[in-house]
Amino acid sequence: MAKVLLKFKEAVVKEIPLDEDFITIGRKPENGIVIDNQAVSGRHAQFKKEGDSVFIEDANSLNGTYVNGQKIQKCELYNGDVILIGVHTLEIISDKIRDTDSKSFAVRGRSMDETMVIAPQDQKKILAAVDKGKVDVIGGFLVIEGSTDRRDYLLKERVTTIGKEDAAGIRLKGFFAPKVAALVNRRKEGYFITPAGGKSLKVNGQEVDTKHDLKDGDIIETSGLKMQFYIKE
Repeated sequence: MAKVLLKFKEAVVKEIPLDEDFITIGRKPENGIVIDNQAVSGRHAQFKKEGDSVFIEDANSLNGTYVNGQKIQKCELYNGDVILIGVHTLEIISDKIRDTDSKSFAVRGRSMDETMVIAPQDQKKILAAVDKGKVDVIGGFLVIEGSTDRRDYLLKERVTTIGKEDAAGIRLKGFFAPKVAALVNRRKEGYFITPAGGKSLKVNGQEVDTKHDLKDGDIIETSGLKMQFYIKE
């Protein structure tokens, strides 16, 4: 029986048997495989069994579904295939082995009648290109609790101020809100946040007194504001 390993940064989060005819994948809790990440659509994709084969099919997701570095609409899966959804990967464990005699990897593109063929030696290059594309990331915050002028912020500037001052990228409301509560710096490889002027800053419930490298899903709390950091694919 085939199974899939749900991974985040090479760490296995969950092992799921592919023992049902239809398993949905997405951010919403009603999915068979839930990936709680803003880069993942509410219903992102699904596994489908057709005879003795297992397919992955994109559900018109915003950010797409990739198999071995290639964006797909529907694709038959074999042992060792790696699916990329948002910032998570799903590795297929199966007794069905791809025919290596063909010396090619075929997936179906947006047109169900069009087959795109990628030589095995190019697969690593494609995956490397996908990883490279993640280097210059764009992230943002979703406000969970607190009074601000918006609920969703994309962090496009090199430095974003969280505070009450007029120039703040994330403006706090309230009489007692500090002019500057924290600063978010954007670098090519990602973001980090630092508290300002001795203000309290918590990341995932832990007090932070120096800079903290932000990871997808981190929960930030400062000056009555609670937000979740996300990476936009």
